[in-house]
Amino acid sequence: MSYRVIALDLDGTLLTPQKTILPESLDALNKARQAGAKVVIVTGRHHVAIHPFYQALTLDTPAICCNGALLYDYNEKRVISADPLQPDQATQLVDLLDRYNVHSLMYADDAMFYKEPTGHIIRTENWSKSLPESQRPVFKQVRSLREAAYEVAGIWKFALTDADKVKLDKFSQIVERELGLTCEWSWHDQVDIAQLGNSKGKRLAQWVESQGLSMNQVIAFGDNHNDLSMLKNAGLGVAMGNAVDKVKECADMIIGNNSETGIAETVNKYFEYVPAQEAV
Repeated sequence: MSYRVIALDLDGTLLTPQKTILPESLDALNKARQAGAKVVIVTGRHHVAIHPFYQALTLDTPAICCNGALLYDYNEKRVISADPLQPDQATQLVDLLDRYNVHSLMYADDAMFYKEPTGHIIRTENWSKSLPESQRPVFKQVRSLREAAYEVAGIWKFALTDADKVKLDKFSQIVERELGLTCEWSWHDQVDIAQLGNSKGKRLAQWVESQGLSMNQVIAFGDNHNDLSMLKNAGLGVAMGNAVDKVKECADMIIGNNSETGIAETVNKYFEYVPAQEAV
């Protein structure tokens, strides 16, 4: 099979535990692009929280963000396509969050909105302070997420965090049953809630098709439940060594963890770069 697309999850996959990209990965992906590969970020992150990685990779492809809720043109700073939550869906969810005392971030427009600063928010803001101001993700504290839901143009997803995983799991089941929304684990202590049908795999397949290609021509890398939809449908689904068991079970290949050079080795294996002076 001739692969043409490399789809990369960020956290737990391309990014090390220190939220950096290994130089070996940068080199391999750059050479793959020069060999004709299309490299695309497919992440649960808001598009305002991918600046340093998109720029480090020097990409020209759109980014798939918020678990497939939107396709974002980073260079033109515009949403190409999206399936956002409606304000009434968001307010129903906020009511449930209040009832069960679950904290959340609302990813909308060009910022992440919150009412109370949870550990997740504090950690992310601390990380962002290490970045140039132009690359820092935008957080906005609001008096009410309910009110904010009617003041924004597009609500991409809600990110729920809690140290009590059982509580999060039970709450996710309630949301799916009562509101009919999509719930996916994106980190060991985070569940993301989005419009029904949104997934990384679905949005990736739409973009790949728009390029005149097929999912059989995609190598996808991931580590968590929200990566399952793209790994299952890719020509080659690659699980990280630190991936959850369910992802490893569905993958075609398992490589080292996100602090090792498995991504670079895999990319180099399938994309042969020939320097111009050596080309014949």
